[in-house]
Parts: sequence; structure tokens; C-alpha cells
Amino acid sequence: MVGILSDVGKVRKLNEDYVSFYEGNDFCLYIVADGMGGHNAGEVASKIAVETTMSYIRSIDILGDMEDELVNGIDMANKKIFKLSRESKELSGMGTTITACLVKNNKMITANVGDSSCYVVKTDGITKITKDHSLVQQLIDEGSITEEEAAIHPNKNIITRALGTNFSVEVDIFEVDLKNINKVIMCTDGLSNQVSLEEMYDIIMKNEDNKDACEQLVDLSKLRGGKDNISVIIFEGECRDDRNHAGK
Repeated sequence: MVGILSDVGKVRKLNEDYVSFYEGNDFCLYIVADGMGGHNAGEVASKIAVETTMSYIRSIDILGDMEDELVNGIDMANKKIFKLSRESKELSGMGTTITACLVKNNKMITANVGDSSCYVVKTDGITKITKDHSLVQQLIDEGSITEEEAAIHPNKNIITRALGTNFSVEVDIFEVDLKNINKVIMCTDGLSNQVSLEEMYDIIMKNEDNKDACEQLVDLSKLRGGKDNISVIIFEGECRDDRNHAGK
């Protein structure tokens, strides 16, 4: 059973995150997005990103090349957000991160733009699949700062790639074999900035119910201040007989 939760946090008045999932007989799709922009523009961007990508993938009669189709859906969402941003003064400059996981049998294609994250959980630990498009990650790659310094960097919220800021966008793709993977967790930075990998792992492994795990992760992030919106999806890894195939 999938767990999914999005919370405004304790500081912001508006939740600009958007999350959704679909579990069907042929494939499953899970998406998280973290919007940005003035007024309610971030909220608009993240919703368009998720709903456009979801609608495109679900409209395909026979899902062939998973990677190409996922990139096509995200590219369509990017162009839609960019066009609206140019046409509306109120929505000018809006953008959003997106992380999407498309699963068929035990193959998972993960697409990423921005700094929302995807992790896989095995019995012996948790591993981050995606790589952030952020100023802090860039500084780490250059050797200017350490991982420890990155965790407390004052500009950790600055992203270097997003949907809607340009007519075209580069999408990072990661292919994962879900055999021997217990769970997959996706989240916005409202969770990953406040909760360590070790804490995520402990909470997920101690909770059979993915919904309970989501609630505990969000509660912990809020206990740490809840300065940002917090969104998380947890779903089963390796295909099992009890996987929920009810569409949503």
C-alpha cells in the first residue's frame, strides 16, 4: 500500500508542493513537485507539472519506452508552465521541481529536475538515487564545501534547474532494478533538509504501514521547525502479490 502525505509545515501559509500517484495493472507512477514563485504561482506550477505528466503517461495505450515517455510528459509540462508564466503577469517567473518514478514489473525509471529526491531502501540501508540541481550540490561537486557544510549552508534552497523557467529543460534519468529493494521514498526538500537518511531509514523499517511512516516523517520535520512545505511518498519496492493495483 502506498503512503502519501503533503503538509504546509509550520511557517508558510500556502502549500506549494503537489503530490500524486497512480497504481494500475500495467504500470505505476508516483510524482512529487515543489513549486516556486510569488503569490500562488508556485502552487500553480507544481500542480501543472504533476497533473500534465500524469495525464500524458496515463493516456498512452501501450507503454513502450518508459524513459522516452516520461521525459516527453515532463517536457510537455515544462512548456505549459513556461507559456503560462510568459502570458500572465501574476504567474511570471513561476517554476517547480519534479521527481517522478515510473514502475513496470521490477523496473523503475526515475526522472528528476530540481532538488526533490528519490531514495531506495534495502534491508541494510538507504541510498539516494537522484542528484540535486542546486547551488549547494554544485559547490560540493566543485570541492568548495563538504557534505556536512552543505547541510547548514545558508543558500541550500537555491536550485539551478527547474520546470517552467526556460522553453526547454534537461531531465536527469536514473534506471533502477527493484529486485531486493524493500521500499522507495520520494520527498521534497522540506523533509530531506530536516530529516537525516539514517532517521528516514529507521522510521521506514520500523513501520510496515507506509502511511504511518509518512506521518512520522512529516511530524519529525515539523518538530525540527517545519520551515518549508513537506511532502513524501513511500511505496513498495520489489513486486509482491500484495501490491495495491487500485488506480487513483
